Amino acid sequence: RCIERNCGRGDAVIPVHLRLFFWTCGSNCDHVCQHIITDQRVARDPPMLSPIVQYHGKWPFLRIMGVQEPCSVLFSLFNLLAHRRGMSQIKERIPADYPLKRYYMWFGYVGMASWVSSMIFHTRDFNITEKLDYFAAGASVLYGLYYTPIRIFRLDKRKPPVKATLLRMWTLTCVLMYVAHVSYLTIWSWDYTYNMAANVIVGVVQNILWSFFSVKRYQKLKKPWAAWPGMIVAWIILAMSLELLDFAPVRGLLDAHSLWHLGTVGPTIWWYNFLIKDAQQEIAGERLRA
Repeated sequence: RCIERNCGRGDAVIPVHLRLFFWTCGSNCDHVCQHIITDQRVARDPPMLSPIVQYHGKWPFLRIMGVQEPCSVLFSLFNLLAHRRGMSQIKERIPADYPLKRYYMWFGYVGMASWVSSMIFHTRDFNITEKLDYFAAGASVLYGLYYTPIRIFRLDKRKPPVKATLLRMWTLTCVLMYVAHVSYLTIWSWDYTYNMAANVIVGVVQNILWSFFSVKRYQKLKKPWAAWPGMIVAWIILAMSLELLDFAPVRGLLDAHSLWHLGTVGPTIWWYNFLIKDAQQEIAGERLRA
């Protein structure tokens, strides 16, 4: 009815700040109607057991200046800034000739790209922005798996020669896995369950690798920072559990998904600190052996 009354004649006026984010008369009517219905359900007497429901598979968030999910956008920005800060520290505190530095810098580039994509998607949920967010997030998770064995097993080393071969094979494997992942979602089926399962499996594998590495590293060095990977993994797992709650947004703004984004800011900052400590320890050890 809203669309029929307001959009049928083509003379509806949409504020500039909404048009900048590609809100149309139809999509604006949809958003407004969601909140009218939600307000009616919340105000009902006797109260309903679940007054706030999802529309089109999403909660009815309060819109701020045309931004569809403000808290998720803000917390994605925090993650972006955490990566930017970490990359700046790596540039300053790790020598240019340290072989793993380029892998750590690419970790930052891929991470920043994924959080930019997240900000775009949560600003306006379109088919193309959703795909951008999912593909960038998948690349970020898979890159995490890619550089994990390179660091743990030092596949970047030139000796023995077999390591160079293993590195090339591992790089090709990861590239093919990503191409297959994107191709399946694009050509075969846009499957949310598969996408979630794929990311969880890849994340679990790298978490297990880093946890074992953390234990071995701590036993060898007896330094608190050597145990950081295991502690960061535990933090990430707790933050991920927020996704299982999926409660209606508090004050129309703060939901479980946005809190998951907020929960990854601290581990990101902490992780860069570990990478720097780990690199400095290895560099100092090589100098002593020399």
